[in-house]
Amino acid sequence: MISDRLKKIKILLMDVDGVLTDGGIIYDDNGIETKVFNVKDGLGIRLLTNAGIKVGVVTGRKSKALYHRCKNLGIDHIFDGIGDKAAVLDVVSERTGVPPEEIAFVGDDLPDLSLMKKVGLSIAVKNAHEIILENADMVTSCEGGTGAVREVCEAMLKARGVWESILERFYNVQHKE
Repeated sequence: MISDRLKKIKILLMDVDGVLTDGGIIYDDNGIETKVFNVKDGLGIRLLTNAGIKVGVVTGRKSKALYHRCKNLGIDHIFDGIGDKAAVLDVVSERTGVPPEEIAFVGDDLPDLSLMKKVGLSIAVKNAHEIILENADMVTSCEGGTGAVREVCEAMLKARGVWESILERFYNVQHKE
């Protein structure tokens, strides 16, 4: 059952373009690349890290915008400019002491396939390439960049039985007028 597998995950790794973003790449007139990130994904990542689950990104591209977003969210494991994503798994396991079977990865396109095949739980966003969808243990109902990562984070928190206590905190927040 997928919830049993989600409960065992200690690290969530994600691709960036097409997962944390909608896959679009924007350049300004000076050739500076910018990215659009979904704030709901960001809250999901924060909730996950607050629950003690580590989060990281593994991407083939390099981007200063990504570093700013990761810093903002407290993501410490940043692997960018990666050609062989599967090779990152050994590095992550060695640095953290977490075995591959307790690591999940969210991907969307062919460069993600090698890493998806080595982790304990492979996840595809709804609009992923057909091959990625066929090889995923779980597929989100949201497309990349539109809350797919939030969906994964909530599923992990629900599987651990902490979702209701997280909601309680939000229900009980006192608003200043």
